[in-house]
Amino acid sequence: MSEAVRGTGEQPVGIDELLERVRAGFERIGPEEAYDAARSCEALLVDIRYAALREQDGLIPGALVVERNELEWRLDPQGSHRVPEATGYDVRVVVICNEGYASSLAAASLHQLGLARATDLVGGFQAWKAAGLPVTS
Repeated sequence: MSEAVRGTGEQPVGIDELLERVRAGFERIGPEEAYDAARSCEALLVDIRYAALREQDGLIPGALVVERNELEWRLDPQGSHRVPEATGYDVRVVVICNEGYASSLAAASLHQLGLARATDLVGGFQAWKAAGLPVTS
């Protein structure tokens, strides 16, 4: 990565350190907390898994499906391509990937957009499913 992309004087970091850094910026939540928050309309669950995983493992009922490469455009409350659920910067967004890694990076990206209440699901969809929470095919 060029210094211009990394930033002046920054040293390269590995993915484990990067995850540790971004996760320090918000409180991650577990499956039951995410389920309760969604049921009480206190959070918007956003599934960023790619189509093959959704087809293989199923969907979380009520979760908004947004491919990872479209996430920022769909959730930016000021964006011209936003989804109707992107009503403001105070929306609590819980990003869900397959195992809880890509979702951490995605939540950090949403923080950069001003969505300060964005977080992700520890363990991702697999933890949700293992907890016995609702899944549809």
